[in-house]
Amino acid sequence: MKLFQNEKKMNIRIMGRSLNDLNIDLNIKAIAVDSRSVLPGGLFVAMKGTKVDGHHFIGDAIERGAVAIVTEEPVDKHLLGETEASFIQVDDSKAALAHLAPSFFEHPANDLHLIGITGTNGKTTTCYLIDSLLHACSLKSGRLSTITYRIGDNEIPATHTTPGLLDLHELFAKMREAGASHVAMEVSSHALDQGRVAGCNFETMVFTNLTEEHLDYHHSMEAYYQTKKQLCALTKGRCLINQDDPWGKRLLAELTQATWSYGIEANGTENAADIFPKQFVFDLNGIVMTVATPIGEIEVKSPLIGRYNVYNVLAAIGVGLSLGLSGEKIASGIAAMQGVPGRFEKIDMGQDFTVIVDYAHTSDALFRLLQAVAELGPRRIITLFGCGGDRDRGKRPKMAEAAAALSQKVILTSDNPRSESPLAIIREIETGFHHKEASFAEQRVDYEIIPDRGAAIKRAIQMAEPDDVVVIAGKGHETDQQIGSQRFPFDDRKVAREALKERFEK
Repeated sequence: MKLFQNEKKMNIRIMGRSLNDLNIDLNIKAIAVDSRSVLPGGLFVAMKGTKVDGHHFIGDAIERGAVAIVTEEPVDKHLLGETEASFIQVDDSKAALAHLAPSFFEHPANDLHLIGITGTNGKTTTCYLIDSLLHACSLKSGRLSTITYRIGDNEIPATHTTPGLLDLHELFAKMREAGASHVAMEVSSHALDQGRVAGCNFETMVFTNLTEEHLDYHHSMEAYYQTKKQLCALTKGRCLINQDDPWGKRLLAELTQATWSYGIEANGTENAADIFPKQFVFDLNGIVMTVATPIGEIEVKSPLIGRYNVYNVLAAIGVGLSLGLSGEKIASGIAAMQGVPGRFEKIDMGQDFTVIVDYAHTSDALFRLLQAVAELGPRRIITLFGCGGDRDRGKRPKMAEAAAALSQKVILTSDNPRSESPLAIIREIETGFHHKEASFAEQRVDYEIIPDRGAAIKRAIQMAEPDDVVVIAGKGHETDQQIGSQRFPFDDRKVAREALKERFEK
């Protein structure tokens, strides 16, 4: 992890008790949670992680110049040799860091209007849409998304959907320095569970939906839901909730704070959402709809494609209204957002069929993606996907069911296999084609297995005929593939262009 430096010194008063029982003030020049990132004059926070215990690296931190150590465990300084470093024992290092990180950067989050987006699917597109609304109103904003972090006009590759706690507050500080007043950010369930948004008070939040994902971490949908719900408790203003999602409907019933619902399904009834499209149409050119809102109707046009993007647009409209933006500015911001890298991204080299690259990597996201494609009336849908290794194995057969339900041809391949065998992952996916209770059980699923992703993409494009749609799902914007412990350059979009070029140059 990068070490965070601040020109101003930070005074830390001992929290809990000092091992040497001294009342001391320390001038700290930096904070680190990775001993390899410690610089002279820094403070090292030793934390127990899921795989690594920072307490084992206290000696290394001292050798690198740490002048203070926050620790949960008593430390035998004699084992560390001669050191003038101060030791601060606390009950919970993570809780200590939650106070230290915002304080070190002079509480930048307090000077920003934070807009948090959580849910399983749709976070990134909704985040980009909200950012576009803010720009349409000439508001300076920052953006923290799965794809990139934007500070002013500078974008840097994202390391996590939601940065680590130290990263986050440094980014906030830089955004504040760049003159930002608002920040649109994705908030993952891991970030909420691990306390990565400590010190954040959100003005507005969005709950997009909840579908099966990350159960290797949360173990149950109930635990996953309760973790996501934590963002509501961190929100001082309005919550925007998708009422068409069953978990969203439950959330609306449980919240006592200000909420607006958005949705499509109950349109024209007394159960209609607060924000809903009175009418909408979409095709390969985008979405056109008239949206009923608490301030009246708004005419909206968006270049985004598909029913699921209608939900993302409705969520963004709700955020704009909650921030007091006008309907005109909201419509302008929606229209200006041309697309998100790796989200229904069309690869067009003049061919007579359509190629789409999308990040869909859950069964629900894949089904919604293919549903959007099917509604465009293609001759055939050719779907290519895999599943990541060392991740939730329960979703693998469900991904196959989603693909088979709406595709005429499926190609199973690798995603990021990590430490698992690519073929073993594919075999687990394949079982989903044989579930007797599945909607497609009466028909034979036409599928191929090609573990090499590059070869699979080439095969999909070679078999495509006029008016077909080739859907390359799972990796979207990613520019590498993780095999074992190594990452290799791999971009679905680049590989698809090369395959198209090769096919039509023959």
